Parts: sequence; structure tokens; C-alpha cells
Amino acid sequence: MVLKIDIDTYRGTREGTLNLVRMLSAHQAGATFLFSLGPDHTGWALRRALRPGFFSKVSRTSVVEHYGLKTLMYGTLLPGPDIGKQCAAELRSVQAAGFECGIHTWDHVLWQDNVAQRDAGWTTSMMRKAAARFSQVYGVAPRTHGAAGWQMNAAAFAEHDTAGYAYASDGRCRLNEDGTLANPADGPHRLSDGATVLKHVQLPTTLPTLDELLGREINGVTISTANIADFLLQLTAGATRDHVYTLHAELEGQKLAPIFEQLLTGWKAQGYQLASMADYYQKVQHQTLPVCAITWGELPGRSGQLIVQGDARA
Repeated sequence: MVLKIDIDTYRGTREGTLNLVRMLSAHQAGATFLFSLGPDHTGWALRRALRPGFFSKVSRTSVVEHYGLKTLMYGTLLPGPDIGKQCAAELRSVQAAGFECGIHTWDHVLWQDNVAQRDAGWTTSMMRKAAARFSQVYGVAPRTHGAAGWQMNAAAFAEHDTAGYAYASDGRCRLNEDGTLANPADGPHRLSDGATVLKHVQLPTTLPTLDELLGREINGVTISTANIADFLLQLTAGATRDHVYTLHAELEGQKLAPIFEQLLTGWKAQGYQLASMADYYQKVQHQTLPVCAITWGELPGRSGQLIVQGDARA
């Protein structure tokens, strides 16, 4: 079980990240922390209110409760704090605790809302700003990336190869309405941009996230905080394949920490090793992996298009 942790906000970095370090350390679990390294402009996300499905997701996941009113004002009524500068000590403490650290993005909302339509110049500029800040914080170059909102473009994937990343986790496996994999064979793969097969390996998220499940009715049952851990553990029962689970410092690292505690205990009982993206790459790097086209699609419980694993190239 690969634990991939997305950190979107200043508050998530200051509070949720350190809570997760304590929880994971207690379970002797590996994980990869992916940081937003520039300004927190979470308030800009309110522009998504016009998108189909936005209000249904907000009503299901209590955005104000999990993110906090102050965070939702960053970039609008309040200036956005610079996460990489103001939280450098917290970022370094995660690495010091033995966890893999990588890049989520420079500016989470700016990337998520724009990258699909932007050109190579804008894209590489954003990615290189994040990489430079990572190097300033840690004193070494970054090794991996997990895209904000699972939003990318062809130039962003190509930049991974330019930067020398061996692996990244920027997309999702397609899911059925009940959270099961639409294609059980999906998993690690390489990408083709139409002309070139890229070198780096993609390690897509295979499971639904908490915010995609909470409040939905699935098979006649409304998913709530009381039963969501059991629901996810049913999806992973049997330990017949590797999974990548994406969690958020703003959710599992704060209000939903008790649910994550149940998941950690349950996955260990199911026989999973709780691992980082680097651990997973070491396992699959010499395997013959499918090559898939860069593909967009929708997932149950999430609004809008995002990167999903496409069909393997013949």
C-alpha cells in the first residue's frame, strides 16, 4: 500500500503534515509527502463555484470545516502565505523523520485551474519554480512529483524526463461507481505523448479518496465518517494487488485523522506493507510496463476532468 500525501495549504503544512508524521511513525509506515511550495491562494478556488458538481462536493465534504475559514480567504481578503518560505522548518522535519518528500506544485489553485490550457513555457516555468524552492529548502534536487488536482499537460509530463525524475504519480486509475477499479490491470505504466514514449514511470492512484466518498450513496448505503474506513478496507481486502492511496494533510491529517488511523491498522492487518512511492518504484522499475496515451476522464464523486490511465498501446 503506497501512501501518497498531498499537501495543498499553509494550514495543512503547519498542522496536518506534522500530525501525519506522528501517526505514520507510530505505525512504522512509509509514505511520500508532496508539498505545495509557493503561495497559498486557496481562496481563488471559489471561482470553481460555476463548475458542474462543485456545490454537491462542497456540501458533502464540509470544505469550511476541514480547511478553515481563514484558509478560504487566502488570495482574496487575505494575502496568501508563502508556504515554502514560512514552513521550511516543517518541510525539513518531515525528511528528518525519514519520509520521502517531493513536489505537489508551486501554487496549488493556479496550477489546478490553469495547466490543462497553458502552453509549455508557462508550465515549465511553474514546475521549475517549485523545483528551485525544493532545492532551497532541502539542499538537494527533487526526485518526484504528484500533480495538484491530478491536472497535467504534455509539456508537464515531458518536464519530468528533463528533470530526471524516474517516477511520479500524477493521475488516477479509472473507477466504477462503487470505487472498484474499472480495469483491474491498471497500475504502473509509462506514457506516450503521441510521438515519444516518456522515460519516467507513472504510479497512478488506485483507490477513491475520502472526499470522493463521503456523503455519497453507494449500493444503497450512505458513506459517512462512521463507515468509510470499512468501505475502503473492503476495496483492499485480500491484498491481491498493490494499491496507491492519496490522502490529504488537510483531511486525514486533521479532522479525519481517526479514519486514517483505522485505515492504517486495517491495511496492516490485511497484510500490506505501508510504503513510499520510492519503495514502489524499486519494486516495478525492471518490469515490462504498459505504455498508455495521455488521457483525461471523470471519476465518481469528483467534479471536472482529470488525468486518468488510458488504454495500453497495442
